[in-house]
Amino acid sequence: MQYTTVTPEELEALDGLDEWRHLLGALHATFRARSFPAAAELAVAFADAAERAVHHPDLEIRYPGRVHVVLTTHETGGLTTADVDLAREYGAIAAEAGATAEPHAAEAIEIALDTMDVDAIRPFWAAVLDYREEGEVNLVDPRRAGPPMWFQQMDEPRTERGRFHIDITVPHDIAEQRIAAALAAGGRIVSDAHARSWWVLADADGNEACICTWQDR
Repeated sequence: MQYTTVTPEELEALDGLDEWRHLLGALHATFRARSFPAAAELAVAFADAAERAVHHPDLEIRYPGRVHVVLTTHETGGLTTADVDLAREYGAIAAEAGATAEPHAAEAIEIALDTMDVDAIRPFWAAVLDYREEGEVNLVDPRRAGPPMWFQQMDEPRTERGRFHIDITVPHDIAEQRIAAALAAGGRIVSDAHARSWWVLADADGNEACICTWQDR
């Protein structure tokens, strides 16, 4: 099967994707049904559409009645027109079922660890998490449940700041709102040098988290 890649910038210009947000090379959507059984029925309808398209997403039913969908093309490791077509079909299926889209509920978490020697520590984290290696610096959960972990190669030891941080990728249209909430909750901006790709924030103890978007990557 031939796939046509779609970039984040191209996605932004497409119609019929209001329910979806682009996070970490995938399209995310959350649909709220009128009840938990209705959410299960919606998930079955999504699964049937995936079978017809021979293109399969991750589906998760969440209490009290939400269905979370993640679309990506596994064969290419990114987004293609196959994802766009199925996303549009899912939007129509959800609307017909009376489900409400919650596009700003989308979020993707990554764990990042700074190190002087990626190769020395990555096997340990792969073993302790029961993850598999993907590329030179990434670990992923083969069950597609836990957050990915990646290792940032340092040129010199980091002693003045923590070596762990959390990356939170959010819809680009709520990044400033999320940052404002973090600041109001006692946080501070460590760096905005890479905005809009990411902002580095820290809590009162100096523990860091990055708010990330697809923009300017």
